[in-house]
Amino acid sequence: METPPDAKSEASETIDLEDPQYYLNRELSLLDFQWRVLEEAQSARSPLLERFKFLAIVDSNLSEFFMVRVGGLKLQKESGLADTSFDGLTPARQLAAIRKEAQTIFQAARDLLKTRLLPALAEAGIRVINFPDLTARQKQAVEAYFDEVIFPVLTPLAVDPGHPFPFISSLSTNLAVLIKNKEGRQRFARVKVPSTLPQLVPVRRSSGGVRRDGTPPRGHIFVWITQLIIANLHKLFPGMEVVEAHPFHVTRNADLEIQDWEADDLLETMEQSVRKRRFGEVVRLMVNTRMPPYIRDFLVENLKTDPNSVYVVDGPLVLSSLMQLVKIDRPDLKDKPFSPGLPAALRFNGDAEDGALFAAIGQGDVLLHHPYESFSAVIDYLKSAASDENVMAIKQTLYRTGSNSPVIKTLLTASRDYGKQVAVLVELKARFDEASNIGWAKMLEQEGVHVTYGLLGLKTHCKIALVVRREGEHIRRYVHLGTGNYNHVTAQLYEDFGLFTCDDAIGADATDLFNYLTGYSAKEDYRKLLVAPINLRRRLEELIRQEIEHARLGHEARLIFKFNHLVDPPMIRLLYQASQAGVKIDLIVRGMCCLKPGIKGVSDNIRVLSILGRYLEHSRIYYFYNGGQELIYMGSADLMQRNLNQRVEVLFPVENEKLIRHLRDTILATYLTDNIEARRMDSDGSYHRLSPKENEAERPSQEIFMAMAHHPADS
Repeated sequence: METPPDAKSEASETIDLEDPQYYLNRELSLLDFQWRVLEEAQSARSPLLERFKFLAIVDSNLSEFFMVRVGGLKLQKESGLADTSFDGLTPARQLAAIRKEAQTIFQAARDLLKTRLLPALAEAGIRVINFPDLTARQKQAVEAYFDEVIFPVLTPLAVDPGHPFPFISSLSTNLAVLIKNKEGRQRFARVKVPSTLPQLVPVRRSSGGVRRDGTPPRGHIFVWITQLIIANLHKLFPGMEVVEAHPFHVTRNADLEIQDWEADDLLETMEQSVRKRRFGEVVRLMVNTRMPPYIRDFLVENLKTDPNSVYVVDGPLVLSSLMQLVKIDRPDLKDKPFSPGLPAALRFNGDAEDGALFAAIGQGDVLLHHPYESFSAVIDYLKSAASDENVMAIKQTLYRTGSNSPVIKTLLTASRDYGKQVAVLVELKARFDEASNIGWAKMLEQEGVHVTYGLLGLKTHCKIALVVRREGEHIRRYVHLGTGNYNHVTAQLYEDFGLFTCDDAIGADATDLFNYLTGYSAKEDYRKLLVAPINLRRRLEELIRQEIEHARLGHEARLIFKFNHLVDPPMIRLLYQASQAGVKIDLIVRGMCCLKPGIKGVSDNIRVLSILGRYLEHSRIYYFYNGGQELIYMGSADLMQRNLNQRVEVLFPVENEKLIRHLRDTILATYLTDNIEARRMDSDGSYHRLSPKENEAERPSQEIFMAMAHHPADS
């Protein structure tokens, strides 16, 4: 028998939704995501070299985690802050829990490499061999490479009373070398392993793919550069005895805090801050199990870190370099190439730059699902705007664009060759893309583009490109709004959505937004767009409370949210309240999720799924049943404090009924019925991978979307 609504309300009032027991730690949740990525490296469903890719991604993710999250926690601990996280942990307790979990992940990744991936790779004709196991002829070949290429780059640095311990840059691999002179006196030296050279040195290269008879090719052979350098250290220290040498890897705190209001010139301040990043405190020292304690202690003392920052692993210190293997020309060991399609409205017979694209958008909103539908449509949109004589202005936000960006080139062309009014907001504070964005900003300014750097105290994270076009006696505004960056490379790897529209209200909102970003605007509301930090949080809360009210009245109430992270405590509490009221909630969360589903009386009606596969799930979709008048918002914002309070974010409505049905019945429904790539979270925060039930067909969502792109229903 179902509990009456009044009884539900009374029961829920006795539960303190701020109790730490109802929340997961955000840092441990992010580490749990790394386990799910590592699971992809373990999965035999993925081609072999793709499994190496996932292993490299785990390593890269963990480096960033230590640079940013661990670095911040260590600063909190050292400052004496006693504040606890919303799950009740002090900085010290969080650091202790992180250390234990991270050490386990580090070793699990290396065990996977040693026991499963490298043997499988060897069977496929690609071998990574330890230097002592090379044949005499192979050693001769790589030592010649050492003499010609590596030796001239190396710089041994002595450590003695006349030579202080050298600065060790972040993310560098080094050798701690103990040498002995003719008098028997021992000295320490440091040799930096050059990051500009391949970390896996080719001993032999294959000519290509599989042989005609179907057998593997003669194969590739590699040796680790650290082992090659260690074997030839005597050439760096002639007349000295090399007693022993051990690799170590350093990670420093890289979380930049820019006080915008104290910066007269944000561009200059960012350039200085990026240079300073390499000098941050050491937050992780990776060493091998073979390094003796006295050398480890020497490094800890001279790097001015503490023993709890030392991580000892059995295996290579840096796994991100395994991405080198993924570049090998062995298509039989990789995902099959995928060619994205286009929605029917954008399949032109002629040139998209002849105004056809604007005409198509004028016929109705167009939705793109990347990477299943090509990002080239976004480039064509900008190229059309650049060359179209009726286009008067282009305004765009840029967060992460990547190198050799066709977006940047098109904006430069629009300003330089066609004399368009081009205004670009370049976010200089996009973490780890600061240097790239500084370069792009300078280049755009030199070509006459109006460049701004955003608002004081806020990052600009929204994705929007506005085109102002003269049509007859009127002005029409065309807008592209996205969930992902204007980056042509990641658009092939990340799952995202983009919407083309010429809706008058959205166009007016876009104009107001750019005035807010580039000038002095105190606008406090928008017609259709939800903009953080102005109205986005308030409007989302209103819509969730509306679902709560529908449920309390006994009506159908439903929420489906898809995003990267769920961390914001007020939003989590509101979702708990919605569950208590009887709202059915599905959350598709790629990364961090601090909400606990399935707790009796708190989150019985909440299901949490996480989907990982070939592509990085990156889109944000917010679906509200809304009493049958369904609402869908999409955009750049996750449910995190930083997105809702400290960034300029945009959620845009999808109002076309056909597109709403497509998102509900095709996109979201496919995710929610995934039984291959989906993991479901249990109430303790752990995940279990779903699998088909008896007589149930496999439903891998990403593979389904790829098949749909080749056989679209609207073709």
